[in-house]
Amino acid sequence: MATPLIAGLTVAAAAMGGRYMVLAWNNLSRTAGPRMRRFYPGGFEHQMTRREAALILGIREHVALEKIKAAHRKVMVANHPDAGGSHYLASKINEAKDMLVGKSKTGGVF
Repeated sequence: MATPLIAGLTVAAAAMGGRYMVLAWNNLSRTAGPRMRRFYPGGFEHQMTRREAALILGIREHVALEKIKAAHRKVMVANHPDAGGSHYLASKINEAKDMLVGKSKTGGVF
């Protein structure tokens, strides 16, 4: 009669201990791990600035030309209209590259 009771209490204790370990692991990994990258929450400005261009490409405002081209290629591959991306976003990405390279225009395409 006591054996099933002891077995039941042992299983319950193991389950509660396992739950505690999972919760502790989740809390530990959430605080010790790298933070997720946050994206710029705002929309596009009427006339693009160097800051906005850098935010679109995901780089700093003053970087080498090679880094600008590499970032442009990476973002453009992900948002190209032939791959299901938007023509508007592609034009903004190109405008951002032109702004940082120095081929600035007075206004955007749209």
